[in-house]
Amino acid sequence: MTTAPGAPRAPVTLIPARMASQRLPGKPLADIHGAPMIVHVWRRAMEAGHGRVVVAAGEPEIADAIEAVGGEAVLTRADHPSGSDRIFEALERIDPEGRHDAVINVQGDLPVLEPAVIHAALDLLADPAVDIGTVAAEIADPAERESTSVNKPVVAWAPDGRRGRALYFTKFPAPWGDGPVFHHIGLYAFRRAALARFVHLPPSPLEQRERLEQLRALEAGMRIDVARVDTVPLGVDTPADLDRARALLAGGA
Repeated sequence: MTTAPGAPRAPVTLIPARMASQRLPGKPLADIHGAPMIVHVWRRAMEAGHGRVVVAAGEPEIADAIEAVGGEAVLTRADHPSGSDRIFEALERIDPEGRHDAVINVQGDLPVLEPAVIHAALDLLADPAVDIGTVAAEIADPAERESTSVNKPVVAWAPDGRRGRALYFTKFPAPWGDGPVFHHIGLYAFRRAALARFVHLPPSPLEQRERLEQLRALEAGMRIDVARVDTVPLGVDTPADLDRARALLAGGA
């Protein structure tokens, strides 16, 4: 199979995880059918088949849980302000030589993530003009459309409607008028140089106003493309979410 000119040749998947959580303390180690949640997320990333998968752990007990099942983990500082900062520290620790040319950032609270979502984000980097790839799903629920807790990308979609260039991100329903609104999913594929640039940029005015760090990249002139996927994977933030994840994973993981 021929690799597209801009496509990464040696990606690494990094999963940031820390014990601090206001609504579900210790959630990386929450039990789901006999295994910690972070182990389920690691398994989903391994199933995607994009090479090395490493958990960027904020605490030793998270690293221990991954290593106990034969996975790879690296201990990072506990005080990082964001997952992007955590994965950059992890990348520099595990690959100081720069062999990995792209980083897939999978959030540590997605135990039912489908590998196809990871594929969709990484495939966007086949275009050499793209710095960061991410994913979104169309919103069907009117309450979700109006919710200010949901990040909504404004995208200039290609004619097929399956991918496009992000123009903005906001918590308000946008764009205005008739037509679909999308739910941004916090999974990213970064070119290595783009991640390094991003974490060294200061917080931008729009980022601080909207409280959305994607805007830091857009304000700096970086290109973010978005792939359209069918559904939003369950993110576990509350005890109720954890119960849903257990139900979805009943019968095997």
